[in-house]
Amino acid sequence: MIRILLVDDHAVVRNGYRRLLDAEEGMQVVAEAASADEAYARLCGGGIDLAMVDISLRGSSGIEAIRRMLAREPALRVLVVSMHDNPSFVVQAMRVGALGYLTKNSEPVEVLDAIRKVAVGRRVLSADVAQALAGSVLDGDAPLACLTPREFDVLRMAASGESPGAIASRMHLSQKTIHNHMSSIRQKLGVDNDFKLMHLAVRHGLTDWSVQPT
Repeated sequence: MIRILLVDDHAVVRNGYRRLLDAEEGMQVVAEAASADEAYARLCGGGIDLAMVDISLRGSSGIEAIRRMLAREPALRVLVVSMHDNPSFVVQAMRVGALGYLTKNSEPVEVLDAIRKVAVGRRVLSADVAQALAGSVLDGDAPLACLTPREFDVLRMAASGESPGAIASRMHLSQKTIHNHMSSIRQKLGVDNDFKLMHLAVRHGLTDWSVQPT
């Protein structure tokens, strides 16, 4: 039996996956969480083999959730199921320890197959994610790959309009640490001010803005 933790901040999404997984022999949803902190607390309760995690969570991100959970339980298997097929998100999720990455467009049979593969330690990418990742590598268009997972999260939140204080609170870090991360990010990406940095972040799809600045 694969015991599964669902981590997504939308209850309707969790309910949909619960119905799918609980109807499948050999799988059981044993816990749900709507945030990174809640996911960590559920994991500490024990009895979880695999976590299905969305990247875009309220509060700390899914990437931070994965990092914390694997620091606590290295044997945990993690499958990301996200709306993002952006290669930057895929790279960062894999860096912190996720074994699989699917988009939410994936068919139910693909989700079930991915769970079985990830549960035994195999890496899995959905076809659309694999195509986007391959295209990014071939085009040489992956400048954000040089960032650490934590720097990536800081940049994503800053690009979405979060203040350093808000980012610090969400990530349980000091504002000084956030400013240090921002300085490191600017240096790595070769930009000399925050306006250029935000423009780069938006251009590479790190925000959910429906209207992007020109």
